Amino acid sequence: MKTFNKKSKGVVKGAPSGFVISLLIHAAAFMLAGLFVVFTVVQKEEKKFVPPKPVDRPKMKLKKPQVKVKKSAKPKATTRIVTKVQKANMPDIQLPEMSGISDGLVGDIGGFEFMPDLSELASPFGETISTGNDLKGQFYNMNRGRDGQPIPMTSDQMEALLHSYFASGWRQSKLSRYYRSPNTIYATTICVPTVMSQLAPEAFGEQDSEGWCWAVLYEGELVYPEDITFRFWGVGDKLMAVNVDGETVLICAYNSSRRIEFADIWQSKDPNDNVYYFGEHRARPSDWITLKAGEPKSIKVLMSDIEGGLVYHMLSVEVQGEEYPRTRAGGGPTFPVFRTAEIPVATMDRIYSDLYPGDTTLTNGPIFRDYVAKQVEKAAPQPQPEPEPLRILEKEEVEQMRIWTGTDGRTFDARLRTVMGGMAVLESPQGKQVKVPWDSLSSEDQDFISLNRPPKFEINFQNSSVQIMNPEQPPWSDGTQRPLQTFNYTFGVQVSPKSLASQYDFPVTVEYHAIGEEVDGNNFVLLERNQQTFNPADYNRKTFSFKGQPVRLRRMAYRSTAPVRGTRYSGYVVTITDKRGVIIDYDASNEFLFENYANLKNLTVNTHFNRECKRVIPARPTEDSRGSGATSGN
Repeated sequence: MKTFNKKSKGVVKGAPSGFVISLLIHAAAFMLAGLFVVFTVVQKEEKKFVPPKPVDRPKMKLKKPQVKVKKSAKPKATTRIVTKVQKANMPDIQLPEMSGISDGLVGDIGGFEFMPDLSELASPFGETISTGNDLKGQFYNMNRGRDGQPIPMTSDQMEALLHSYFASGWRQSKLSRYYRSPNTIYATTICVPTVMSQLAPEAFGEQDSEGWCWAVLYEGELVYPEDITFRFWGVGDKLMAVNVDGETVLICAYNSSRRIEFADIWQSKDPNDNVYYFGEHRARPSDWITLKAGEPKSIKVLMSDIEGGLVYHMLSVEVQGEEYPRTRAGGGPTFPVFRTAEIPVATMDRIYSDLYPGDTTLTNGPIFRDYVAKQVEKAAPQPQPEPEPLRILEKEEVEQMRIWTGTDGRTFDARLRTVMGGMAVLESPQGKQVKVPWDSLSSEDQDFISLNRPPKFEINFQNSSVQIMNPEQPPWSDGTQRPLQTFNYTFGVQVSPKSLASQYDFPVTVEYHAIGEEVDGNNFVLLERNQQTFNPADYNRKTFSFKGQPVRLRRMAYRSTAPVRGTRYSGYVVTITDKRGVIIDYDASNEFLFENYANLKNLTVNTHFNRECKRVIPARPTEDSRGSGATSGN
């Protein structure tokens, strides 16, 4: 035992002092670390989530964007049903053949073969979508300051402002103190026929702007693929001016039936200046302009209204050395309109509806762009291809002989006769009828029976109108107003399923076409197209309904002695289509609208059409609408 004790004692005593100190330090460190870990684990509590107190945030009133949302969509190819309809009386009319439209109107725009659908955006002032080769337009309201606040402006002050602007070399700073719309439009032509001055701010989404003392400035490039010498012919009511390559080449302006003279800035020396009538006033020729092939020059066109009321701005082109037809008795030649691209069909229709025949042509003459469009050999007009026939639910189709499949996999030929309770009554080729349990047929056969036994619907087309107050008159107006009525129409439809079969559980699409007709012509107009989908199983004996956006219709006479022109509401057609694209029910104000529905569904909104639902040129204003001076020729 002593030996053992001595050995153990010797070991401790014999250890080096540094080793002992190191051992003690490490032991103390481990002990402290252990205490810290234990302390930390014991003291740490589990975190509990406490939701923050609700914060009251003020609700912001968002201004509804002034953008017209297109509700239309091409309906699916649709075959024939028989439904009783209430027929409204619509005049039995004979319509003229469509004329004056050349081939290839919507191709080769800016080098592309695609043309956006501008049917609902068409305005004689331009479109909100660029087609690739056009003039960019900005709207100025001189009745308001740059901040939008009203400022005083008289017709004399407006004339002085424009004179100062032209005299400065068209310096932008002369217009900078006035309100400029943030919206931009794009024009492929300068051709605003006789329309209300208020349409200019409306084209830019500025419905609240005054219809007088405004200006639209278009800017772009003037270029042609070949050497060309030409000049403009213009009419400006109240004012239009053209600047090419920094030089004023044309000013034409009128105020209260008198010409506004800017002779110190520009004047014409041509003997035919102010001789030929275009629209309500006499046209003026510009200086001759020469373009070298492919070399662009800047162009600015300013059109303005000073007094309110009606406006008329038109810019046509005369190519040096060419002869032009004279279509008006005692009037001048008919020049082609100035164009930077083919005019979209929808815009062309909008212009035609207020353009006097013979004032200009929209489909021929030079197109000012830097390439030559592919030449298409002109041939005799080819008949338009027939539209796909409507797919309409027919009794004969439902009851045709077909192959049926049972849940056991066996197949047999039979035709459907009727459904009684949970039994399908089928007839064999030999004429024997047998009742087959519904659940013994394949799911495809069950769907066939259900789809071909759709519910009946109560269809109610709705239209409501609100008359819009006539535009405000300028403060210096004598109060005389031309005949004018403006209405906002809202169209919609209510559909109530009735006699719903318990097995029918499929979505259907309801689509309506609202129809107008020309006040001064024999054509109809597609005012709106709208559609929505619902499942009748969710609306058994309940009403499904939807409405479109307001549609504005105007009726106006150019003066108290002129005929009234415009569009009025006329009728409708509503179709209900199943998931196969088969029309299972419909209602129409006039049967011809459904009989020609295959044509109607291919038209774009604002298109004018005849009783066959084929596109036609809008009714044109007649000589009775012109002023007494303009109808007498020279």
